[in-house]
Amino acid sequence: MTHQSELIADDILSYLQQHENKDMLRLITCGNVDDGKSTLIGRLLHDSKLIFEDQLAAIERDSKKYNTTDQDIDLALLVDGLQAEREQGITIDVAYRYFSTDKRKFIIADCPGHEQYTRNMATGASTCNLAIILIDARRGVQTQTRRHSFIVSLLGIRHVIVAVNKMDLVDYDEAVFNRIRDDYLAFAEHLNIADIRFVPISALRGDNVIHPSQHSSWYQGPTLMAQLESVPINHDVSLQAFRLPVQYVNRPNLDFRGFCGTIAAGEIRAGEEVLALPSGKSSRIKQVLIYEGELAVAHAGQAITVTLEDEIDISRGDMIVRAADVRPAVSRSLEAYLVWMQEAPLQLGKEYGFKLAGKYVTGRISAIRHRIDVNSLQQLACEQLQLNEIALCRIDLNAPAVFDPYAQCRGTGSLIMIDRLSNATAAAGMVVAALSEEQRDQTDELAHYRAFEVELNALVRKYFPHWEAKDVLQKLGGTSG
Repeated sequence: MTHQSELIADDILSYLQQHENKDMLRLITCGNVDDGKSTLIGRLLHDSKLIFEDQLAAIERDSKKYNTTDQDIDLALLVDGLQAEREQGITIDVAYRYFSTDKRKFIIADCPGHEQYTRNMATGASTCNLAIILIDARRGVQTQTRRHSFIVSLLGIRHVIVAVNKMDLVDYDEAVFNRIRDDYLAFAEHLNIADIRFVPISALRGDNVIHPSQHSSWYQGPTLMAQLESVPINHDVSLQAFRLPVQYVNRPNLDFRGFCGTIAAGEIRAGEEVLALPSGKSSRIKQVLIYEGELAVAHAGQAITVTLEDEIDISRGDMIVRAADVRPAVSRSLEAYLVWMQEAPLQLGKEYGFKLAGKYVTGRISAIRHRIDVNSLQQLACEQLQLNEIALCRIDLNAPAVFDPYAQCRGTGSLIMIDRLSNATAAAGMVVAALSEEQRDQTDELAHYRAFEVELNALVRKYFPHWEAKDVLQKLGGTSG
């Protein structure tokens, strides 16, 4: 079950080749504070025999020093490395760990459970294929469970394993597990998560983590590790069309002009007809190159350089697509879900920087369509966006950008919003759709009305503190209802 193999001793080259050909699963652990996320990762590393003796000795010393658990060793200290984390026994920043088994390689992100660090959790989840959502068996589904599940759904993670942890503290009661499963499924009906699995575990004791538990004979399903090894991720990419956001134009001499980038979706071969967007100019692929030489075909995730048969103008931030494929949107206006990451609230109309599919362009948020209450999933009207809040917003750019809906392609449908004064990330976004001319006009009318409503409310609060805006409108219109 662990990464160790007899091939290491007998044929190291064969082992390395086998290891290189394993697929990679990126996953995140999330949930409420003290649900056992860091302990679970520590247990996975410990039982997979991926901890060196000196690391184990250091963790044993720190376990006694910080006294964060009554056990001899606190496995959470393997990932909670910050001084503040160890003193408080909580996770503050995202910590990444790597491990592998005979079947698959893993990169796991341990994310904080506190509401204050929701933005850290969203950052950690943005590149993952799977989420492990931990629930304390004593407490059941909590507010942060719902919050993190909604963000997981919003970020397009299709596989979720709900690990009901600390079963040892409820005597491995099957009824407790079933009740939590039913509560979570009732909430998840409103989320866009295709694959939800459940497993009762004790991260501290190791029950059903890597080895089956002897204390929960009523559970006949696979262990957590068995599920991680078997979950299918090869068909998670929705978009099969070719997308190459241009990150760099390589011009070492007069005889070579190559366009460099990482393929966001699809594949490409020499000889295929392509378009450069937003210009719309067409040509054919002359060569597909990597450091080692020329490729016959390149796939999503590969960093490549392509040369074209014709000299056409392509710059950093443009996108190369296959002419026969469905084209991405080219627009100045779009709607996107934003996760606000700044202490200062979002200011409508203020100019921000946007990075979208490799392109940097300035623009502004012209309207907040609605804010999402992540506890109830209700859509609420709002005038500002505060730290860690999520809302559907209209974005107007100062130049055309090329993008796809995030649900179809993460690489060309995700964006970050940058405060131009501090150069700090203000928000992370997921594109919903481009706006047509008619939709832009309708949204403009709604935005103008909303701005008038906000201004009127402010005046009413100032001069008529006991009235509502609708009362003022009724009196001005001479109506009573």
